[in-house]
Amino acid sequence: MLIPLALLFNLVGLPGFQVPKNQSKPPAVSQKGNRNGKVFVVMYHHIKDGKNLMFRSATKFRADLNRMYKMGFRPVTVTDYVNNKMRVPSGKTPVVITFDDAHDDQFHILKDGSIDPKSAVGIWRAFAEEHPDFPVVGTWYVLPNLWGQEKLQRKKIEMLQGWGSEIGNHTVHHGDLRKMSDGTVMNEIAQMNLKLRKLGVPANMPFCPPYGSFPKNKALMKSFTYKGQTISHSSACQAGWCPAYSPNDKKNFTKYSLLRLHGNGRMYGIDWWLNEVAAGRCKVYKAP
Repeated sequence: MLIPLALLFNLVGLPGFQVPKNQSKPPAVSQKGNRNGKVFVVMYHHIKDGKNLMFRSATKFRADLNRMYKMGFRPVTVTDYVNNKMRVPSGKTPVVITFDDAHDDQFHILKDGSIDPKSAVGIWRAFAEEHPDFPVVGTWYVLPNLWGQEKLQRKKIEMLQGWGSEIGNHTVHHGDLRKMSDGTVMNEIAQMNLKLRKLGVPANMPFCPPYGSFPKNKALMKSFTYKGQTISHSSACQAGWCPAYSPNDKKNFTKYSLLRLHGNGRMYGIDWWLNEVAAGRCKVYKAP
């Protein structure tokens, strides 16, 4: 996805570009932190070798964790972020690590009951053992396949929740909601929401529309009534290309249009944005 340059440079404040007149500059922040800085909401799909932007190799995924850790990032969930309750140590920077589609390579359990060390969870768990202050705390936007291994679906959800992660709704069939009628959109959203509730996921869970494509009736991402039951979601996110606004940025922040960036090595991916932070061109949220 190509990003409009005006939006990109407004987000990161790169030299040579001015803030549009209709947007105010963020207020001054304490020297002890920067609660108005941008927040990385990183989007991963497959954790294995592949040629397109939906793939991140196991080696590079671990390298991402290591680099973020060394740069002071610490994981929080989408819900922590949207509720402005990102509890990270003073001087550290929150990062929201998200996974879409519930692919098997994200979370696979071997026949002996151990977690596949090549899967995203296996890699992250091993990293967390070495760095206890970088636990497996993230947001997993899932489809009905739920990482395969049907008999282990509930167990995997419980394991993720036990580590501090949360589960979010990614619809039933991964279709483009923008092209659907309101009735079809409600079926796509509600059926997955209800399925996850039966597996122990809180009713008011995070939501992620496939492809970052919002339905024409955006209110359906928030709440509606379906067969006598209230279907609601605490947030909704886009597909990715840039850091998100601080929840303290009252002018630009919204719970139902969260910006994300790709977990890949291409332009505007995780490597590119971490380089921008290291160069001082992207000012991130830092806990006071």
